[in-house]
Amino acid sequence: MSQASSNPDARNVLGGPLKTCSLNPKTGFFRDGCCDTGPEDLGQHTVCAQMTREFLEFSVLHGNDLVTPRPQWNFPGLKPGDSWCVCVLRWKEAFEAGCAPKVKLQSTHEDALKFVKLEDLMAHALPYRDDGGLNLETPAPPPADPQWN
Repeated sequence: MSQASSNPDARNVLGGPLKTCSLNPKTGFFRDGCCDTGPEDLGQHTVCAQMTREFLEFSVLHGNDLVTPRPQWNFPGLKPGDSWCVCVLRWKEAFEAGCAPKVKLQSTHEDALKFVKLEDLMAHALPYRDDGGLNLETPAPPPADPQWN
C-alpha cells in the first residue's frame, strides 16, 4: 500500500485518504511528499502532476521556472517524469492551453476541486497501482537534451 499524508484528515479528489505524490524529489508545500495544503499555502499546491517537457516549458514561459535548481529553497529542479505538487491554477491554465500534465488522482488534494472539475482531472489521470511503491506510475523517459537532464 502506498504511503499516505501525515495529515490523517487530508482527502484526495476521489474522497479517499491523500496518498504520497513524490519523495524523490520531495514535493509538497510542506515538503513531506504530499500535496496537502493549509491557510499558509497561498498557491494551493494541490495537484500531483507528472512533469512533461511541454508543461515545464509552459510554466517557465508563464513565470514559474520549475527547471532550475534552487538549493537555498531545497528545490532540485524538475525534469520530465518527475512528480510534483503544482499550483492548481497553473494546472488549470495549462489545461486551458492544451498542455496540462497527467495527474495522480489519489495524490491530488480535494481542495483542487474548488478550482477545477473532477472530470478534467480524470481526463488527465495516470493509471494507478497500489502495490507498495511510491512511484506508482511509470515515469516518462528523460529527453536527450542536456538542458533537461
